[in-house]
Amino acid sequence: MNPTLSPLAGKPAPASILIDVPQLLAAYADLVPDPSVPAQRVAFGTSGHRGSSLSRSFNAAHVLAISQAICDYRAMQGIDGPLFVAIDTHALSAPAFEHALEVFVANEVTAMISAGTPYTPTPVLSHAILTYNRGRTDHLADGIVLSPSHNPPADGGYKYNPTHGGPADTDVTRWIQDRANALLADGLNGVRRVPYAQARRSSRVIELDYVASYVSDLANIVDFDLIRAAGLKLGVDPLGGSGVHYWGPIAERYRLDLTVVSEVVDPQFAFMCVDWDGKIRMDPSSKYAMAGLIAMKDRFDVAFACDTDHDRHGIVARSSGLMLPNHYLATLVDYLFRHRPHWRADAAVGKTVVSSSLIDRVAERLGRRLYEVPVGFKWFADGLFDGSLGFGGEESAGASLLRMDGAVWSTDKDGLVPSLLAAEMAACEGRDPGELYDRITADLGRPYSDRVDAPATADQKARLGRLSPAQVSGTELAGDPITAVLDKAPGNGAAIGGIKVVTAQGWFAARPSGTEAIYKIYAESFRDENHLHSLIAEANKMVDAALAV
Repeated sequence: MNPTLSPLAGKPAPASILIDVPQLLAAYADLVPDPSVPAQRVAFGTSGHRGSSLSRSFNAAHVLAISQAICDYRAMQGIDGPLFVAIDTHALSAPAFEHALEVFVANEVTAMISAGTPYTPTPVLSHAILTYNRGRTDHLADGIVLSPSHNPPADGGYKYNPTHGGPADTDVTRWIQDRANALLADGLNGVRRVPYAQARRSSRVIELDYVASYVSDLANIVDFDLIRAAGLKLGVDPLGGSGVHYWGPIAERYRLDLTVVSEVVDPQFAFMCVDWDGKIRMDPSSKYAMAGLIAMKDRFDVAFACDTDHDRHGIVARSSGLMLPNHYLATLVDYLFRHRPHWRADAAVGKTVVSSSLIDRVAERLGRRLYEVPVGFKWFADGLFDGSLGFGGEESAGASLLRMDGAVWSTDKDGLVPSLLAAEMAACEGRDPGELYDRITADLGRPYSDRVDAPATADQKARLGRLSPAQVSGTELAGDPITAVLDKAPGNGAAIGGIKVVTAQGWFAARPSGTEAIYKIYAESFRDENHLHSLIAEANKMVDAALAV
């Protein structure tokens, strides 16, 4: 339920909305953020610091300060192994990469960068950290990703992954954020750096063949023999992202009939179809952004795409078109836990509180424990690392899972592996993922879901984040008795930053946005669209009443 659908939605991007790359880069270099303005400070959300140079929220000063803060954090924690570095194809990622290297070398940090292709996906970085740290107890490695994920072309982003390879926890990002802001406020005094040319020549900068290491290991998590034997015709659109140079080597090594429909890398992302709101956004879960690949669906048995840093997936089934993330996650869980016999018998199914309850029903039928956590992939990192989670997934099309033998693969989201598993399950089951989803819902019920955004002031967002079950009045929701009102996730007891109200036939969750002046309402019904609309309408009233107190 998007409030206003742009007339450009789903159409090729017109020249009028393309970014001016030279202007963007000039703003990155020349504009200085004002630390007294909250919107211009370093702010780590669920996926690092993001912003645009044009709004003074992602500029050279931010990158220099964050990089020094990470060096200071490493020194404080005694982390002295190499730091793996990944960047995506957004325009601001390249200058950010240069500034980060200047600081790392000046602080005597060894930086591992990509040889050959300059781009490295988020899951490849996580895989590299874990591979390096395997069997070590000291001199451990960590890493950074310079990417704003699927955000528009004018944005930049900076993420930190500690030694467990996954997204940093809140206490870590808060320390880095606060230290970076202190450096900003002090005019970057305390930031050590050397000229980029000197940094690039330093023995502290080591080139690594990320592509070969990751691609060669994929056979331990995906059954390529099965895919190849089935003779499936596959298609992939990298959406101009950091995995653009990975799909060809995957197809060649594993002898797949895989067509890369576009290998264009363009910082304007002029090849994209426009998203629902008239912006360019490399979101593989959006039917508008994915209109190009959807139009090709009949050419392939299964097709897929990933976002700009390749930590999200979008699956296009010949039978049904683009699958909603929740639908594919439920289908993937059902398949994996029936076809990975070497996973631990007690390995749980991980999901976030706003992911589909169909996953709950699938897990129950499989006899697997459900591990439900707040929004943020960081909550899955420890379980994936020790094998107590076989799978972790979130409704925004992010997921990771264990190797076939039950060992850790990646503790961050991996868009490539779930994409390839869409082909594996089609080969194994003789049905594409859309058909498999229909078979599951015929047995367990078909969910109807949506998300709406509503305006909220900073005070309202803060109050929503502090809501307790006692503040939610009423005993019924859309005609059904309320069975639970949650402000903490059932899996780990962590605060969800909002509330979730549950009945036997549906639920809604409301939480404030971490980056915008809105709150989000997620809802799901196991009856029909009308019931879904009733859930959303009553959710709005319930939240409005609670915020008015």
